[in-house]
Amino acid sequence: MSTIHLIIEPRTRDLGGFTVGRVLPYAKRRTVGPFIFFDEMGPAEFAPGTGIDVRPHPHIGLATVTYLFSGEIRHRDNLGFDQVIRPGDVNWMTAGRGIVHSERTDDQARKNGQKMHGIQSWVALPEDAEETDASFHHHPKASLPVIERDGVSMRLIAGSAFGRTSPVKTYSPIFYLGVEASAGADIPLPDEYDERALYILSGVADIDGERHDRARMVVFNEGAKPHIKAIEDTQAMLLGGAAMGKRHIWWNLVSSSEARIEKAKADWAASADAGFKDSVFSLPPDEVEFIPLPSD
Repeated sequence: MSTIHLIIEPRTRDLGGFTVGRVLPYAKRRTVGPFIFFDEMGPAEFAPGTGIDVRPHPHIGLATVTYLFSGEIRHRDNLGFDQVIRPGDVNWMTAGRGIVHSERTDDQARKNGQKMHGIQSWVALPEDAEETDASFHHHPKASLPVIERDGVSMRLIAGSAFGRTSPVKTYSPIFYLGVEASAGADIPLPDEYDERALYILSGVADIDGERHDRARMVVFNEGAKPHIKAIEDTQAMLLGGAAMGKRHIWWNLVSSSEARIEKAKADWAASADAGFKDSVFSLPPDEVEFIPLPSD
């Protein structure tokens, strides 16, 4: 019996000259553990004078985590946090009842141009934490545990795995690992979680005798014990956790309640109409632009 439940290949999205591969949500698989959104950003190269400009927008009911392999992004939010994230660092933003943030290329990186590659993912919050206070935490690369096995190095981005725990505050059982494996090395998979997946960023992996190339997510069956071997030098992400249950997702809003999403939509529209003065949502300091509520 196969250890593999499903293989997901990214669908390409062009975000104004910047290509991402959308993996989750997927029609046949909406989540893996609490992971409800998973994008591979790039690889891309920005010429001098160009960069990312994601205007302020709202989130509810989730936590976002950005993890870069190259390039940098400047995060600003309406809590007042202003933080540049660089490769190996973690920006973990808990939206809870609501937060507004922007993501842009900083001035110096825009001037020089840069290569950009990374993963942006959203983690759904359990129902008892969906309305928690919004927060933001930056974790430098050096603060994250590194787990070494024969020919494999794994950086623990969030959660617990292989007897280690990341300093990132999470709200449900989860694991998230950045993996670098040498050719011929066995890649271990945590076995204490119900839902688990491997996303191959580069290289080739053999799973129980089948070859799997880059840019695909392999979702494993519950309780499976696959044998994963790097055929060549391979970079990948391991992720998963406890099943989260049904979640609704619309634009940047996630909730177990459709009514809560409708309220957040109305709150964003009303806040924009009020110029973000004395309203539910506010803009980050020094930001005046914003993304209007989509029409559909």
